[in-house]
Amino acid sequence: MARHCGAMAAGLWARLGMSCPSHWPRGWHLSPGLSGARLAHAGAADQLQREYDAVVIGAGHNGLVAAAYLQQAGVRTAVLEKRHVLGGAAVTEEIVPGFKFSRASYLLSLLRPQIYTELELQRHGLRVLPRDPYSFTPLLEDRSPPRSLLLGHNMAQTQQQIAQFSQKDAQAYPEYEVFMGGLVSALNPLLDAPPLDTAALGQGSLLQRLRALRALQPLLRAGLALGQQLPRYYEVLTAPISKILDQWFESEPLKATLATDAVIGAMASPHTPGSGYVLLHHVMGELEGQRGAWGYVAGGMGALSQAIAHAAAAWGAHIFAEKAVCHVLLGRDGRAQGVTLQDGTEVRSKLVLSNASPQITFLELIPQEQLPKDFVQRIQQVDTRSPVTKINVAVDRLPSFLAAPNARDGQPLPHHQCSIHLNCEGTHLLHQAFTEATHGHPSSRPMIELCIPSALDPGLAPRGCHVVSLFTQYTPSVLAGGRPWDEQARNAYADTVFDCIEAYAPGFKASVIGRDILTPPDLERIFGLPGGNIFHGGMSLDQLYFARPVPSYSGYRSPIPGLYLCGSGAHPGEQGWEPEPSWGAAGGGQGHVEEVQGQHGAGGGGVHSPLCPRMGRQVGQLGWCSPGPHLLGLELRTTPLFCSLAGGGVMGAAGRNAAQVALQDFRRL
Repeated sequence: MARHCGAMAAGLWARLGMSCPSHWPRGWHLSPGLSGARLAHAGAADQLQREYDAVVIGAGHNGLVAAAYLQQAGVRTAVLEKRHVLGGAAVTEEIVPGFKFSRASYLLSLLRPQIYTELELQRHGLRVLPRDPYSFTPLLEDRSPPRSLLLGHNMAQTQQQIAQFSQKDAQAYPEYEVFMGGLVSALNPLLDAPPLDTAALGQGSLLQRLRALRALQPLLRAGLALGQQLPRYYEVLTAPISKILDQWFESEPLKATLATDAVIGAMASPHTPGSGYVLLHHVMGELEGQRGAWGYVAGGMGALSQAIAHAAAAWGAHIFAEKAVCHVLLGRDGRAQGVTLQDGTEVRSKLVLSNASPQITFLELIPQEQLPKDFVQRIQQVDTRSPVTKINVAVDRLPSFLAAPNARDGQPLPHHQCSIHLNCEGTHLLHQAFTEATHGHPSSRPMIELCIPSALDPGLAPRGCHVVSLFTQYTPSVLAGGRPWDEQARNAYADTVFDCIEAYAPGFKASVIGRDILTPPDLERIFGLPGGNIFHGGMSLDQLYFARPVPSYSGYRSPIPGLYLCGSGAHPGEQGWEPEPSWGAAGGGQGHVEEVQGQHGAGGGGVHSPLCPRMGRQVGQLGWCSPGPHLLGLELRTTPLFCSLAGGGVMGAAGRNAAQVALQDFRRL
C-alpha cells in the first residue's frame, strides 16, 4: 500500500517536472492555488450586479448561512469572497497533489440542527461520517505495551477503559456526563437568539422597552432549567476546568483528555478561570442525536461550505469568489449603503452583513471617524491571542502507535478514526506547555490533537496513503524578542511536533511526504483570523453574550445603521473555525506556491497558479479545481453525497441570528 502511494505521488510530481516526494526537503509546503470554485446564480445573473438588497462580506460558513436565510425570505443577496475558494476556514484544499486537506477547520459537530433542516443540507450534498470511538489517548510509560485511553459512545466499554486507571473514575463518569448534559440543555436555547439588547431597555417608548424585555425569556428559561443546581453550574462556567475535573476524577490521563476540550483554541491553561465554558462548546456538539459526537465531513470541510452555498444559490443568492471588499459605503446619514471592491467596483445595498472579524469590519472597512471612540477602543482591546499552529501532513502509511500497533494489512483500526491526544498524560503537561508560550516560546512538548480523516474517508488520499491533521498548541503569536515566524521558526516547531509523535508512533517521520505549517500569523494572513484566533476573539466570560463583541452591541447590529456582524466575533462565538478573509487589501494566501526551503529563503511565494477554465460554472456543477491535478489537465469533482445526520452545537448560529435581525430591520425600511 505504502509503495503504491509513493509511486503514485512520485508519478504526479514527475509529470509536474518536480522531484520524487522522497527527496522533498523537510518543511516543504504548498499554499494552494485554485482548490474551490466561484459560484454564480444558476440563471441569467452570471455577472455581479451593481445593486442588491443585501451584501454579505465573506463566504465563510456563517456568511453563507446568513445569505441563505436572507434569500429564502426574498431579500436579493450577494456574497463576496476575497479568496479563490468559498468557506472561510471550512475549506478543502489539495495542498499536496492527490491529498485533499481540511486545511483549517477539520471536524463537524457544532452545526445547528435548525440550519441543517431548514436549509436542506442533506439534499444539497452534505454527508457526515460519525466517529465511534471518538477519543484516543496513548501514553508514554515504562511498560510494554504502554496503556491508552479509548472513549466512545458505548458507556460500558468506556467505563472499562477508564477502569484501567481508576475504578472510582469509571463509576463517576456516567454521572459526570449527565451533569454536563444538564448544563448544555439549559444553555442551548441561548444560542439561537440575540442577547438581550441592554441599550434598548433605556431607549424608545414603553412599548419598545417591553418588546426588548422579551429577549430575557431564553435567560429565564435557562435559569429555571438549572434550578437548584445553578450554583454548581455557575462554578463550571467560572472556575478553572482543572478544579471541576478534580472534583469528579482522580486519574490524570482522563482529566487531561477532558481538559483538552476546555483549552483548545484558547490561550489558557486548565488552571485558567472560566476555561470550563470552552469545554461546553464541545459537549454541546451533536450528531444523529448523540451529544458530544463529532464527525468528519465526507470530502473534507469544504463539502460543508459547498452544501450551504448550494442551498443559498438554489434560493437565488449570487455568490462570488475573488471579490475583495475594500470598504463599506456610507451615506450622508451615516447609514451603510453597500460596499466598494478592491478593483473600485461599487455594489449598492440596503443591508451589509460582515462575516469578517470585528477587528477587520470596524478597524479596516469603516472610517474611524464614523464610529464612537469608545466603541473603537473596545474593539481594539478585544483579546485575540491564539495558541494554535495547524499542521497538515501527507503520509504514505497509517501511524502505528506503541500503545496500539497497526494490523498487518495496514488497514485503519478503530482508534485511527479518533481525535488522538498526545502529550496528555496529565494536566500538568498542558499547563507547562501554556506557560512556555506565555513567555514567547513555542511549547517544547505541545498539546497535540491528531486526526486522520482518511481513515473513514479514503478518497481524501491516494490508495494506501493518508491525510493527517495536527491541531497543536501552544505557540505564541509573537515570539520572544520579537523574532518573526520565518521558515526556520516554522520548521523548528514542526520538527518538535513530529519528534513528539515519533515517540508515540515510531516511523511517523519516515512516512511523511509533505507538510503545511500554519502558525498564528499564517492563520491571520491566509484566513483573516485576528491574531490567528479561531474564535475571532477569546471565549472568556468578559467577551461572551452581552459583551460579544462589545457591550451594547451584542445583538448583531453595529453603530452603523444597516451594518451587521454575522461572524464568530458575534454571539454566540464559535468553535469550528469561522474565519472570513474577504476584506480589503491586507493578507495573503491567494493562490500562490511557496518556494522550497533553501532556494529563496522564508516566505517564498508569488508563483500564481493558472485560473481554472470553468470558474464561471453554475452551482449544480460545483467541484474542486485543484492545483496539482489541474496542472495535469485533470479536474477533481465532487459528487453530491447524502446522509440522515443532524448537527448540533453553535456552528452557523451567528449567521442565522444575524440574518433574522437584519430581516426585521429590512421589513421596516
